[in-house]
Amino acid sequence: MSDPSKAWDGDLVRKWLERRFEVSKLDQAAADRRGYEAQDDYDKAAAEEWVCRSLKGADCTNEQAAFARRLKELIALDDYRATGVNDDAKFERHLRGYLRKLAKMTKANEGFEKMLRYQ
Repeated sequence: MSDPSKAWDGDLVRKWLERRFEVSKLDQAAADRRGYEAQDDYDKAAAEEWVCRSLKGADCTNEQAAFARRLKELIALDDYRATGVNDDAKFERHLRGYLRKLAKMTKANEGFEKMLRYQ
């Protein structure tokens, strides 16, 4: 799945997910304060929060193959339950895009070391 010289680090992945979860909550609050014109930003941050919340405590983060399988399962879901989003269709589109981004990062085993707020 990835470069064999770089081992999968489940702790780093969980730390990255936890940080992204916290950032997404801050981004939602900022978008909420900006009002109507920032509704799409709010939905995007809500999608990131949903994904990170679903994955950050999961045991599948210990193994790259198990994490990739879990991401595929989440992508294949038909319905994503979320409250407080402005546009369900946009939320779902952002959520699937974020899951695909994570799947690419998982396959390449890179990007989890980037802990900055804005990526």
